[in-house]
Amino acid sequence: MRIGRAAAMVPDGRGRKKIVVGSDPRASSSMLCSALAAGICSAGADVVLLGVVPTPAVACLTGRYGADAGIVVSASHNPAEYNGIKIFGQDGFKLPDALEAQIEAQVEAPAGGLPGPVGSGVGRVTRCTHAIPDYIGALKRTISGDLRGLRIAVDCANGAAAETAGLLFAELGAEAVLLADAPDGMNINDRCGSTHLENLQNYVIMHGMDAGIAFDGDADRCLCVDENGNEVDGDMILAMCAADLAARGQLPHRTVVGTIMTNFGLDAFCRANDLQLIRAQVGDRFVSEQMELGGYALGGEQSGHIIFRVFATTGDGQLTALQVLSLMRRTGKKLSELAGAMPRFPQVMLQVPVTDEGKLKFYTNAAVQAAISAAEAALGGNGRMVVRPSGTEPLMRVMAEGTDRSVIEAQAEAVAAVLRAEL
Repeated sequence: MRIGRAAAMVPDGRGRKKIVVGSDPRASSSMLCSALAAGICSAGADVVLLGVVPTPAVACLTGRYGADAGIVVSASHNPAEYNGIKIFGQDGFKLPDALEAQIEAQVEAPAGGLPGPVGSGVGRVTRCTHAIPDYIGALKRTISGDLRGLRIAVDCANGAAAETAGLLFAELGAEAVLLADAPDGMNINDRCGSTHLENLQNYVIMHGMDAGIAFDGDADRCLCVDENGNEVDGDMILAMCAADLAARGQLPHRTVVGTIMTNFGLDAFCRANDLQLIRAQVGDRFVSEQMELGGYALGGEQSGHIIFRVFATTGDGQLTALQVLSLMRRTGKKLSELAGAMPRFPQVMLQVPVTDEGKLKFYTNAAVQAAISAAEAALGGNGRMVVRPSGTEPLMRVMAEGTDRSVIEAQAEAVAAVLRAEL
């Protein structure tokens, strides 16, 4: 409620404000949406409830509906017991740090000092019944033609995509089989979706599908599976889409934005195709900021969070799926051929559970820093090591990359062992 009040009071805008609110289908989302709506209305702003929709739908519809802000209740790819609140500005972008700080300060301010509208000053709550068709219409306009002739399996992660993916692909003519499309509030991301590709891979192989598509719980990410059951991650998607956009003269500065976690194979692909790769910090916000700074049109993360700036302000899993499938349809190429154009360096990712205090100790612990330096020295000029705290989970992430898998596995485990002992 306090976050709702603060969000309604801080964003710029004239007159009575309007805020759209959507969520994923996890059990706690409706409770939190109700509390947010109460807080927003108590500050004198109106609320439009979008219901269960993908996170990028909230970003898209905030501008379309002329709202002052958009709020989505979701914990993305995390298990059902987690949840979170994400706020978009009226332009559909995530809020800048300064504005987030203002909202946080307002949340922490004494309640007695806040205005309390009464009577007609209290905000109203309405429910939008056309959010999903409006969003699907916007997605369909991002490609030319249709997807007829493609047979695809779609893993909805028992999340928000279960509300939209079936309609989207049916309207575009694809033969789509939906998996994990029956959310019950607790099964979101549970052994399904973009973090668990095994079922999708098996289905694609067993049923001879052209491709598999996997979303996460709030459908802002997309990973693919080729016709042979092989994973096609975000780096490969960036490579094939960058080459296609460049060939059509639609990739400004012939540049794509990745992160420090992006596989070295994308560097090699870009050099071979006269493209440039710029690396941002991990996180879609940092990718987006780099794209806006340089006027770039394509960027994303290995996890499948891809931003097509011409069409959207944030990563959108279903938008990404449409671009990949449309590319297959236009070129007549199999997904394995398109993805195989990017060489892939061996890469190992380990996750080490830690406390919040452990995350802070990471930066100053001498043994940890010495272990990382030793691993980097062991890799020499044939690899690299990236160790960082997760932004959403109580984990440290250890990534090692190089030319020899046995070497990078050994060095990643050596660092992980020290993290377990020290943090």
